Amino acid sequence: MSTRSAADFAAALPSGGVLAGLDLGTKTVGVAFCDAEWRFASPAETIARRKQTQDFAELRRLAGGRALAGIVLGYPVNMDGSDGPRAQATRAFARALEAEFALPVLLWDERLSTAAVTREMIAADMSRAKRAERVDALAAAHILQAAIDALALAA
Repeated sequence: MSTRSAADFAAALPSGGVLAGLDLGTKTVGVAFCDAEWRFASPAETIARRKQTQDFAELRRLAGGRALAGIVLGYPVNMDGSDGPRAQATRAFARALEAEFALPVLLWDERLSTAAVTREMIAADMSRAKRAERVDALAAAHILQAAIDALALAA
């Protein structure tokens, strides 16, 4: 079940367990995880996209021994709230994630997530090369943190 509703997502989740956050791009997927109590999101890695089966295998490797309960997938929304140009591809990816991992997927508004983490990295005086290397995983953590904050409010 993929949904854009935090309440519906929360209802489909067991109590506790780790959530994964994904920032889906055409060339990379930023990956983040939160703790089992859904308090803090942390960036993991950025996966270079290849075939979907390889992308999913890499996600399984990153998840390691974590007890994944659900996946939060950044959803490309325009500034006016309408679906962005990549929305259809993101929904298709969400359906494939659900089939592969048998977990609920929350499609979370990712507006300005990359811009926010880029500003933070510039403020931290991070080099352009280091920013390019980390931006997708940090954006995934930003998306996941916003979702788990909303889940805490919904509880």
